[in-house]
Amino acid sequence: MKPYKEFEPHWFEEPAPEKSYRSIFKWGDPSFRKIPRENLYKLIKEELQMTDEDFKQYDGDLGVDEVKFDIPVGLAKEHIAYLESVVGKEFVKYDDYSRLSVAYGKTMYDLLRLRKKIVENIPDVVVYPDKKEEIEKIVAYASEHKIPIYVYGGGSSVTRGVECMKGGISFDMRLRYHKVIDFNEKDQTITVQTGMSGPKLEATLNQAQSLFNAKRAYTCGHFPQSFEYSSVGGWVVTRGAGQNSTYYGKIEDLVLCQKYATPKGNIVTSNYPREATGPSINHIMMGSEGAFGILTEVTLRVFRYLPKNRVRFSYMFKNWEIAQEAAREMMQSEAGNASVFRLSDPEETNIMMRLYGVDQSPLAKLFKIMGLKPMEKCLFLGFTDGEKGFSRNVAKNIRRIARKYKGMNLTGVVTKEWEKGRFNDPYLRDSMQDFGIMTDTLECSVNWSNMQEVYETVRAYCKSRPNTICTTHMSHVYPQGANLYFIFIAKMNEIDDFKTYHSGILDAIQSSGAAMSHHHGIGKMFGPWLEGQLGKNEYQIIKVLKNHFDPDNIMNPGGTLGLDTKNEDKRFLKK
Repeated sequence: MKPYKEFEPHWFEEPAPEKSYRSIFKWGDPSFRKIPRENLYKLIKEELQMTDEDFKQYDGDLGVDEVKFDIPVGLAKEHIAYLESVVGKEFVKYDDYSRLSVAYGKTMYDLLRLRKKIVENIPDVVVYPDKKEEIEKIVAYASEHKIPIYVYGGGSSVTRGVECMKGGISFDMRLRYHKVIDFNEKDQTITVQTGMSGPKLEATLNQAQSLFNAKRAYTCGHFPQSFEYSSVGGWVVTRGAGQNSTYYGKIEDLVLCQKYATPKGNIVTSNYPREATGPSINHIMMGSEGAFGILTEVTLRVFRYLPKNRVRFSYMFKNWEIAQEAAREMMQSEAGNASVFRLSDPEETNIMMRLYGVDQSPLAKLFKIMGLKPMEKCLFLGFTDGEKGFSRNVAKNIRRIARKYKGMNLTGVVTKEWEKGRFNDPYLRDSMQDFGIMTDTLECSVNWSNMQEVYETVRAYCKSRPNTICTTHMSHVYPQGANLYFIFIAKMNEIDDFKTYHSGILDAIQSSGAAMSHHHGIGKMFGPWLEGQLGKNEYQIIKVLKNHFDPDNIMNPGGTLGLDTKNEDKRFLKK
């Protein structure tokens, strides 16, 4: 990155101290940092009506103090002794840091509380399992003694999905629960423990020839932005999606078989590519977010690893409306789908031009010559995957349709720049929040027919707050519609302000006719809206399932999926 020519804030660049609050709320690697380019810094100042003076001192606590609080362990000694007998004494922790480290996710609500040293809703003990049988024993014991159970996979939740509202036990899957159970090249599947991280899964598949004596290398096909710090189990129980989902599918398209430990006993779903044996138990369990039981093992479809066949592309369209029509035609052309398929609206395009330094390149002058105006033009980028001929043909079709809609070909260079930051852009949040600037996201699923209404309604609410950036992109695209992803950036560091603003965005999403989540899940934060989203009769199905698997409400209680939310706290209930 080029050095600043003018004033540069004193960005906090030190590694997060061990056992500090910052080591919990900081994104990803405690020692890695990412700061805004100078041109992005200037844009943020302009849009948020800030000056260099606002960046001469930190706004609030940096969180470098060691985690300490005074919340006693509420679990009886005999229960702790039992846990130690199952997994070993060294794998049951109840010190302050261990308890807090699994209590919060990565939504801005969590990060603000940690910066302000607000400690609430933590487990009594943290258990680090090694085997499925250990989890099954503990779930059965907890069911007998009515002890609440929570699960922490990678901690990337943005819905308060991991928060231990009732104390009890939290399973931390990161330390030991990430082994390969089986690799089946003939069926092209892999079975893993659910604490497996994205990078470990992908590296294992890429190295299948040396690890499993396979004929070729494979890929998981699932690459969310949280890829480096999320777990396979988290992907499944939240019904997540990776950035390559337009080609490989969402996680529910990749799962073949699941194993759960529930208060009702162990559940194993069938393991067939397709079947017609009544309602799908696989799909009933996916998206349950730990409310029915703990996902212990999962079998995933895998794909041939063919990076040499990848074709990158990027185009600039005149405006959002034209770009939408081009995207829709690409997806409905029956010519195959790109892997990454991402269309940015004018505001996000403007940000990306600065984030990746394109606004300072010769391309910026060419945009002016071509009549592509700032805050009107839209960047479209992505790449294709698959067999060589297929991949090239998909790219050829995209190029043909882009030309039809007068999209300017930017080649694959812009996409390569985007790929460099596709997993580490979230690190920017920490740098900006040190100065009281909040960045958070909400996403929704829409049809082509209501996309513009949703886009305008949600953006109108987001922009109703003065001096607020709201960027939008389309991703995870289908012949029938797509995911719209909203990112807001604002000078905001009060928890109540965030909650009010965040709730208003959810209201706008739901009132405009969108599905309130495409892949983030529901957790406890979105729970009050779920019944209104689904409908009363439809929501009863989820409640009946909860009562079957977990009649005593020990599995992730406290608002998950809105299952124990008070009626007066529910939003958008349908009559």
